[in-house]
Amino acid sequence: MLAYRLIEWQQPPELVEVPVPEPGPGEVLVKIGGSGLCHSDLHLMEWPEGAMPFDPPFTLGHENAGWVERIGDGVGGFEPGQPVAVYGPWGCGHCRACRLSREDYCENQLEIGAFGGGIGRDGGLAEYMLVPSSRLLIPLGDLDPRDAAPLSDAALTPYHAVKRSLPRLVPGSTAVVIGVGGLGQMAVQIISALSAAKIVAIDLSADKLEVAKQLGADHAINAGEATPESIRAMTGGRGAELVLDVVGSADTLALAGGLLSFEGDLTLLGLAGGTFEYSAMALPWGARIATTYWGTAVELMEVLDLARSGRIGIRTERVGLDGVGDAYERLRNGEVIGRAVACPDD
Repeated sequence: MLAYRLIEWQQPPELVEVPVPEPGPGEVLVKIGGSGLCHSDLHLMEWPEGAMPFDPPFTLGHENAGWVERIGDGVGGFEPGQPVAVYGPWGCGHCRACRLSREDYCENQLEIGAFGGGIGRDGGLAEYMLVPSSRLLIPLGDLDPRDAAPLSDAALTPYHAVKRSLPRLVPGSTAVVIGVGGLGQMAVQIISALSAAKIVAIDLSADKLEVAKQLGADHAINAGEATPESIRAMTGGRGAELVLDVVGSADTLALAGGLLSFEGDLTLLGLAGGTFEYSAMALPWGARIATTYWGTAVELMEVLDLARSGRIGIRTERVGLDGVGDAYERLRNGEVIGRAVACPDD
């Protein structure tokens, strides 16, 4: 089968032929319908040897959905042909975090030596993907795997971030989303679906800002014109109860910190490598800074329920495996408006 693999650190991935995996006991082979191309993949390609607790080669692609192809001995609850989403972070399955459906925060992650399919182990940018346990599969119902694949990260990650700040998003509150590409567009929809907060979208791309307005943003502001003072003025001087930084550069973090209200939440989702200089007076009283990584398997079920109800959806463009390299380059250049999805059959 064809697979798009990272062969060496800081070298362009390659589309190569590899054997189709055979599922062993407890494992499931999934025929890939779609695999989302995420900006974090670009960071993975750029990082030097030693930056991660694993090494190539492995197949990229950590946003995956498809159909059960074959099941290994001992697997129950799934049958061939069933559409499924693959839960992205793969933990040990046994520690306290994993028992709480928090495999994204597995206590034994470093010992495992990989973060999941496409992040240390073979992912879904291939015709088939081997999933090590059926606990990592979520039934899709009537959702199309080619459309649902990006929901497993591009929707799950902001959903987890928004959900824990919901008590702050009361009527009259403000939520700011900095960066409205794939994750940011989902964040706008999720905030709109779950709360009464006013939503401010910030980005450098006029096209992405227009999409954000169509998806529920009340205000769309070019990042070159965004200042803490101008945006705070839109809130009557109070500031934002939630700021999601989906970029993570030094500039966006500085902007985000200047927007917060007292007891506001600044949650960092982007991996651009920026830093924030913190001191006792750097933020309003009671404000919180947090990072986040994916979400729980149960939260992925909730995300899929939102998608089935039509309250959220992701704008996708489909490419074949032979078009993945070009799609990543367009993603790097900011030319992908929603989410590019690799569909092996296209």
